[in-house]
Amino acid sequence: MKVYTKTGDKGMTSLIGGERVFKTDERVEAYGSVDELAAFTALLADNMRGDAALASSVGDLNRILSRLMSVEALLATGQSGSDKVAPLNPETVAWLEGRIDAMQEVLKPIDKFTIPGGNAVVSMCHVCRTVCRRAERAALRADARYGVDSTALVWLNRLSDYFYLLGRTLTAHYAVDEVLWIP
Repeated sequence: MKVYTKTGDKGMTSLIGGERVFKTDERVEAYGSVDELAAFTALLADNMRGDAALASSVGDLNRILSRLMSVEALLATGQSGSDKVAPLNPETVAWLEGRIDAMQEVLKPIDKFTIPGGNAVVSMCHVCRTVCRRAERAALRADARYGVDSTALVWLNRLSDYFYLLGRTLTAHYAVDEVLWIP
């Protein structure tokens, strides 16, 4: 099978279920942003993989990558494909909240914004966080027009918090200074 099909040469693509839409459709924008987030998440995991102390976090990221694919599929579903993709299980949100709570328990509370940086892996967490927020905004636009699985929307919202706290956790792990914004 060839990688190129030529069916998208005029700016159209197919959703799950066969519906043809413009590549500027809100659903395409949303699943494209989630796809970008998945690529950055994989890059983050790859850069953490060699550190045995981070094996648990790498495992979390692998689980997150699988859920990102599920969210992409939900966003890529057209009207006639709604029976082809299962909704996201609410347990996925509960699991993510548990991981967030566990990180937050050991981190020192702050009351200012964190300035990204100090270590490349920490910075990658912040890239994931910001791309996740953009993906969430795109998914909300798709939801406003077509309706999107509500659990997927909540999960994306929690995921940006996860990346923020992972960045703070890794700041401590790599013993770099956490720089807070002082206006």
